Amino acid sequence: MEYLDFELPIKELEEQLDKCVVLGKESDVDVTDTCKQLEKKLEKTKKEIYKNLTAWQRVQLSRHPSRPYTLDYIKAICGDSWLELHGDRNVKDDKAMIGGLGKIGDQTFMFIGQQKGYNTKTRQYRNFGMANPEGYRKALRLMKMAEKFGIPVVSLIDTPGAYPGIEAEERGQGEAIARNILEMTRLKVPIIVLIIGEGASGGALGIGVGDKVLMLENTWYSVISPESCSSILWRSWEYKEQAADALKLTAKDMKKLHLVDDIVKEPLGGAHANRELTFRTVEKEIMKTYEELKKLSPEKLVANRMEKYADMGVYSE
Repeated sequence: MEYLDFELPIKELEEQLDKCVVLGKESDVDVTDTCKQLEKKLEKTKKEIYKNLTAWQRVQLSRHPSRPYTLDYIKAICGDSWLELHGDRNVKDDKAMIGGLGKIGDQTFMFIGQQKGYNTKTRQYRNFGMANPEGYRKALRLMKMAEKFGIPVVSLIDTPGAYPGIEAEERGQGEAIARNILEMTRLKVPIIVLIIGEGASGGALGIGVGDKVLMLENTWYSVISPESCSSILWRSWEYKEQAADALKLTAKDMKKLHLVDDIVKEPLGGAHANRELTFRTVEKEIMKTYEELKKLSPEKLVANRMEKYADMGVYSE
């Protein structure tokens, strides 16, 4: 278990509790009451810490190395029904963007999403979750396939941004993202978007247009990362915490600004603290949202989606 800096009080209490349990097993000393007191203190400390998280702390949780990634969700939810599809039929298969068919119960969905790696080797293989233009074109190909066969789309977002390399720009990174945004607004099947980790810039928007956009509790969604914002405004990364607050990038902020539709609650300690509970919660949210959207005709879906995004940023004094 890896701990973030603000989680160190939890780490100390868990270590004390472990020692207490070991002492009880290896000696005749009755430590039952002591263990119970430590458990209560640990629970209280967790609630206090996670109830008062700052924007920057939520950014840290969204990047936690133990946090589940896109394929973890898909495999847990779809099981053996998951069939990954590859390639954009133009350049190559982008490993940072995954997609394919999977079932929840008897309902088939087209899943797309960014995939990060678990160690140095797989992080390089997945390009740190930063898709190239062919990744966005693959996603669009799969969404168009889903539309052809009347299959709803589920988009899982977890990216530090689209890949900013020269070769990506040469192959039309901006055009690929813009094309996806355009095509997703008029796709004639339900689109459910879930932000499961980092939702940064155009990299997230390229697969982020949906009838319903949901955010897990400890995720962020913004045009720029706090570190990059800090380096632009203050010429230093030292002000990243201040930048995170100013950017209003948390799920609570996004909901308040009507930029996302709902917040999916995470287990105490974050999605990685109880992965199975997180998977089941996300599965229920997908099905609940789909049950609402499937009642609408394709024309109504598109009209509502267009209206939803046209209304963003509109305010009256």
